[in-house]
Amino acid sequence: MPPRLRLSVCLLPPALRHEVLAYSRRHAGTAATAATTSSIDQVSQSKFASSQPPSPAAAAAATYPSLQPPSHRRPEFRKSQLHRQYTSLLRTSPLVLIFQHNNLQAVEWAGIRRELSRALQKVDEAHAAAGRPEPPIAPLVQLKIIQTNIFEAALRVVDFFRPGETVPSGRGKIAAAKADPRFTHDLSSTAYAAVLDKKGKHDLSGILVGPIAVLSFPQVSPEHLKAALTILSPKPPQFPAPTRRANPSLYDSPVQMGLNKLILLAARVEGKVFDQDQMRRVGGIEGGMAGLRSQLLSLLQGAGASITTTLDAASKSLYLTLESRRSVLEGEQKGPESDATRDSETKTDAPKE
Repeated sequence: MPPRLRLSVCLLPPALRHEVLAYSRRHAGTAATAATTSSIDQVSQSKFASSQPPSPAAAAAATYPSLQPPSHRRPEFRKSQLHRQYTSLLRTSPLVLIFQHNNLQAVEWAGIRRELSRALQKVDEAHAAAGRPEPPIAPLVQLKIIQTNIFEAALRVVDFFRPGETVPSGRGKIAAAKADPRFTHDLSSTAYAAVLDKKGKHDLSGILVGPIAVLSFPQVSPEHLKAALTILSPKPPQFPAPTRRANPSLYDSPVQMGLNKLILLAARVEGKVFDQDQMRRVGGIEGGMAGLRSQLLSLLQGAGASITTTLDAASKSLYLTLESRRSVLEGEQKGPESDATRDSETKTDAPKE
């Protein structure tokens, strides 16, 4: 581009003034032509880009917010939020008790939750008094009413859906054709297609009928489980209810009426279904998880000691056999000489008459 000179046109002679004006007009036209060409190229490129179909990733990014990926169920609905809550509860609660409740009133629920909280707090206080390092879990134990159909769907997603591993079959193939494998959250079409044919096939599907409540624990604690069972489902002699003198508020009329309407059905422990006998067996572990670890350690030590004794027995037996054989052979080699020496010693030691 030629250098730009700022000169007053009025001070130039007429001939030079004419050349300057012609030069400025010529370069102004060239710049306008270049600008027009670039604008035409931009318009043509935009039209070409708009004529091509967008990629699936771009379409998804343009359709859905960055923090809300596409879902099979509308995320703003209450059922979707309950589904999320139930999947989170199942993943973070290794111990879940399932109860059937029959028309409990609000005052009865309040009394049951109060007594349950007191019993669990006593266990935490006993742990603190004994100097055990376990954190208190009584504030984290929840007793809530659930929607059985949504809870069963959440169970199927948690137990059967493995992103990248599960291949939809049966009725789920139709939904899988529309699913995007990049979106594998609990409400995605991929999860829905993967567990659709598992509907009604879960081990807990048979009891998830009617009014259901669940009691969730943040960790498996036999002491807390035993305390909860003595309140919600007592069964002497192993799980007796507290006496009236020890806990008089437990025998209030609303609490007892509510407990009579509460029926223990089953439990889910570390992803496995337990019946009442198995559940009470877990609650009957003496000393809790620490006691179970000590029992396991003593069992392993006893097994190791018995193995060591068994392995040493063969070598000891062989050693004793060889030693006895060696002594026999030495006795046979020294037999005549030893007998003569023994006879002479006997005659020498005999008293003279």
